[in-house]
Amino acid sequence: MPRPRQFFRKWRLPGLRAQGVGTNAPSWGIVALFILPAFLLYTVFMIWPLAQSFYFSLFEFKGLARGSFVGLHNFRELFTRYPLNEQLPRAFLHNVYFFIGTMLVQNTLGLLFAKLLYKPRFGKRFFQTVYTMPYLISALVVGYLWSLMLNPLFGPVNRVLKAIGLGAWARPWLGDPATALPAIILANAWQWVGFPMLLFSAGLANIGEDLREAARIDGATRWRLFWHIELPLLLPVIGIVTVLTFIGNFNVFGIVWAMGGVNGEPAGATDVLGLVFYRTAFRGGVDAFGLASALAVLMFIFIFGVSMIMVNLFRRWEENLR
Repeated sequence: MPRPRQFFRKWRLPGLRAQGVGTNAPSWGIVALFILPAFLLYTVFMIWPLAQSFYFSLFEFKGLARGSFVGLHNFRELFTRYPLNEQLPRAFLHNVYFFIGTMLVQNTLGLLFAKLLYKPRFGKRFFQTVYTMPYLISALVVGYLWSLMLNPLFGPVNRVLKAIGLGAWARPWLGDPATALPAIILANAWQWVGFPMLLFSAGLANIGEDLREAARIDGATRWRLFWHIELPLLLPVIGIVTVLTFIGNFNVFGIVWAMGGVNGEPAGATDVLGLVFYRTAFRGGVDAFGLASALAVLMFIFIFGVSMIMVNLFRRWEENLR
């Protein structure tokens, strides 16, 4: 039976060697062998469905039966057919609010918690675990739990407000159009605050302690140390967190569906693009397949395009700081 080293030698491509240390770096053939399963999964579950959506968006559908080629007709229908022409702008605006609210609440708290916990101290691992556990739970479960907590009849949130003398603040949080979307944003931020916290913690730990010590010797306060040294050096991490937050918030579906329902209640105050896509695909009528595919293509183009712009902007800002 051949040894593992002798077996893998057969996969080496002559003259090609991956970057590594010394002569033991694996060849490109070995690297490709290990990357291939992930690439196949990504192709089957990401690239192929996107290609299919673009293809289907150019055809007329009657149920699941593909009809004639219609070009951009499905895209025009999204902005001219009622009620899509009213729902799409409103849902898009709600996604923008969702992104801004998440950036202000989730990522600000994540940076604060990272700043408090990045140094070795008592209880550090415990609090890191507590903050990161919620995003390991399904968004549907989190949504249903927060719906129960915000229930105006028996929810603990209103009961606590009444118990501490703030009964005037108690209200049907998910039944009031003015508070429904902010409540879902806060629930979503609660679930995901641990993710940016871990990234910011890694970024803070990567900053050399000699820089901090030099700033303290020069008389810098904690605030000036954070604002002029740590925050600029965290710019690459901030860029990653911002792009991932943008992608996640414009694809949000589960927690909004669980807390606001499929129609984005009350009165469409919590409607987002994910819900519009769901209703178009499964309740949109006989030609829903083509319309839903067109909406999926538009969402992908917008999210991908804005993400690339963000990446380039943060890259330029990072270069300007060097």
